[in-house]
Amino acid sequence: MVDNNKKIKELQDELKKTKYNKATQGHIGIVKAKIAQLKEKQEARISKKTGKSEHGYTVRKSGDGTVLLLGFPSAGKSTLLNALTGADSEVAAYEFTTLSVVPGMMEYKQAKIQILDVPGIVSGAASGKGRGKEVLTVIQNADLVLIVVDVNHPEHYPAILREVWESRIRLNKKKPQVWIKKKSQGGIQIGKTVELNVDDETIKKVLREFKLVNAEVLIRSPVDIDDFIDCIEGNKKYVPALICISKVDLANASQVSKVKKELNADLVVSAEDGLNINLLREMIFQKLDFIRIYMKEPRKEADMKEPMIIYRGATIRDVCSKTHKDFVKKFKFARVWGKSAKHPAQKVSLRHKLLDEDILELHLD
Repeated sequence: MVDNNKKIKELQDELKKTKYNKATQGHIGIVKAKIAQLKEKQEARISKKTGKSEHGYTVRKSGDGTVLLLGFPSAGKSTLLNALTGADSEVAAYEFTTLSVVPGMMEYKQAKIQILDVPGIVSGAASGKGRGKEVLTVIQNADLVLIVVDVNHPEHYPAILREVWESRIRLNKKKPQVWIKKKSQGGIQIGKTVELNVDDETIKKVLREFKLVNAEVLIRSPVDIDDFIDCIEGNKKYVPALICISKVDLANASQVSKVKKELNADLVVSAEDGLNINLLREMIFQKLDFIRIYMKEPRKEADMKEPMIIYRGATIRDVCSKTHKDFVKKFKFARVWGKSAKHPAQKVSLRHKLLDEDILELHLD
């Protein structure tokens, strides 16, 4: 592993010294591919040696969505959890108070949202320091990451991003539309429907570095070389995130404004004073991309108290699947009232896309 670490460091130093341009992009692509492969080998060796694969704290998912609070020790995550949910997470003015995952349930706009307070991470977490690998693995099951940064320690933010990236998590990025199909012969064919800053020869060099010499590649979204390597490896998790500056009651307005701008944070909060807690609830709801659907039985009034919470862009098929495993098979038709309907009680099929606060009536065999 020492040799691997040395090789990775040498390649990273080479990247720093190489200026990116048309002439060097192929070389840079190869170097990045080599680093990615060395890290993969390093992780495989650790797993083999310890007899463990990557694992995290066991957390049972609950509610309509799960939000993970991520930050350094003493960033104010426990206090924030309590403010959002009323959960009883131990709070103290010293580091490493939370030693296990503490869940709480936030109810907002009729949605039940699970909030998880995990132990604070530290620099080197992705390599296992401070049980960081276990903490970061919990993100794999989260629907949203809320990064909490102490206003007096803005330097923690880039460190958090670095650890999350090393843990194969891609925050606020959509999975690229890239398809790579291995073939037995014919070389590498590349098809693109978008303009890229990476030329075909660089893409081919990177693929060959991963021992892919015969393949069909289709790229339908803008990607850089890092994105493309992620697609080759196929082991990344894409999760939305919010950046929150905490403890702003302990800083002056000028400092708060400066830190918010530097980090391009979504909002500032003080859990102690209740500042912006309701705004944070709204931002969580919006970032999770929830919509509310009110179910109605034939010849009865709709239940407007308990909506079904589903993700924006969901179809009636999605509602049927979430309601009962047999509903898709038994489906005859549905009627919809609301924003997605052309007229009240419109008769629609499983493919119909629903909008927030629609009323839905299912007709089954």
